[in-house]
Amino acid sequence: MKINLYKILAVWLLLSISGCADLNEKPIGVFAPETFFKSPKDVETAVLGAYGVIASENLFGRQFICALQFRGDMVDIGNRATSAERIQVNDFNMDSNNGMVGRFWPQWFQAINAANSAEAGGISLGLPDEEINHLIAEAKFVRAFAYYHLVRMFGDLPYINFAVTDPSSLKTVSKTPEAEIYAGIIADLEFAKQWLPNTQKNNIRTRPTAGTAAAYLASVHLTLGQYQEAYTEAKFVIDNKALFGYELETDYEDNFKASIANSLKETIFAFDFLGQQAVGGNNDDSLVPMIEVLNLTGGYGVSVPNMNVYDDWDSRDYRKKVSFIDTLVVDGVKRPYSEFSTPRPHIGKWARDFGNGNAIGRYSDHNFSDFRYAEVLLIAAEALGEINGPTAEAAGYLNQVRARARNWAGTQTNFPEDVNPTMSKAEFIDLVLEDRRLELAFEWKRWYDIKRRDLGVKVFTGPNSLEPHPNFDPSRDYLMPLPASELRINPNLAPNNPGY
Repeated sequence: MKINLYKILAVWLLLSISGCADLNEKPIGVFAPETFFKSPKDVETAVLGAYGVIASENLFGRQFICALQFRGDMVDIGNRATSAERIQVNDFNMDSNNGMVGRFWPQWFQAINAANSAEAGGISLGLPDEEINHLIAEAKFVRAFAYYHLVRMFGDLPYINFAVTDPSSLKTVSKTPEAEIYAGIIADLEFAKQWLPNTQKNNIRTRPTAGTAAAYLASVHLTLGQYQEAYTEAKFVIDNKALFGYELETDYEDNFKASIANSLKETIFAFDFLGQQAVGGNNDDSLVPMIEVLNLTGGYGVSVPNMNVYDDWDSRDYRKKVSFIDTLVVDGVKRPYSEFSTPRPHIGKWARDFGNGNAIGRYSDHNFSDFRYAEVLLIAAEALGEINGPTAEAAGYLNQVRARARNWAGTQTNFPEDVNPTMSKAEFIDLVLEDRRLELAFEWKRWYDIKRRDLGVKVFTGPNSLEPHPNFDPSRDYLMPLPASELRINPNLAPNNPGY
């Protein structure tokens, strides 16, 4: 079920009145939550507005998720005539003036501001917990979601968990240590897990539930190396999957079809786009044209896997077939990838079925999933493997994901085989990480795995690099720079991250 576009428009107006273009400059106006919010409906409207900010070209429509794709070792730049800022992100030679960062940094803080305002507004109503806490919990979830992405990308950064009614107060804001930000994220998610419903109306997956909060808690704890907590939260989701309505889709490819996005049970949390209804930068999905073939479809041909990624992937794995387009039929003629503008297989996910988009897939109907149930199973496998080694239970979670990969659109195959838990702990963890790489290919998760597991030197400079970058520097490149414009406005944010 799509979020009503008119609600997004209404809240976009609210944000233009109440928000700031960035942390410190150009405040258009302010409002006091205790005077603006008159009912729970007003709080809900502000929360929906935060989703509208995130479902934008600057975040989940292109800039942010493409930056994450470029940073990993699964996606390279195809069309090198694209903007220099994208090449810099991909090639690990960006600086603090990078335009991609300059666009998605303030957009995240707009979403945070909307969530903070919704939370403060909900509290100001003075209603019983049972009447208002589910909306306060949703606002807290959105804030946690935004900061979880930001802290992994930037490390220490301003942590603002209050409604801004006086923009001048932000002129002296300073960076918050990463550990404190994670503590805030966990606290928000725990509140959300307690107060969010088990399912949303019409079972939509574009608003969070208690299961959504638990899944993100599992991910946060995994990122922090808190494996017992990660396992506990993942196991909670798995044990209650019927309550939350989660299960693996029978056909892996269904997860990437816009035409059935609203009925997917594997989706835990997604951002939806309404076909050809972009408004002022919101609802503008430009990811699909970024991955489309330049000369044959009219796409941009920018986010294109390195040839090594394709060659290294066993062709018996159905996930490879789904994840790539290596031939296209144009005017009735089959065209191999050797005839593509960038002569490499392109990303197939999202490109085959984008719903009511334009000819190259812009302004699509996609619900871009940030979390799928498959990832919960992989978190449980990895966390339990770290705790007890490759037990039958840990292997069982991984094998559920592998069993689905053996289903070629209804035809059962025997690859990949089930894992027998007789290997060493290190071998099992490596296998889980490899399955994450394949299962979540091109879904902007790989960079986070590289960072949390300190794999950068291995995957970018090692002899088996899929996307070699000999200049990768772990002392610099695990973080992106804070925008130079922010440091010029507010020197309290200095120094920038190391190397920038």
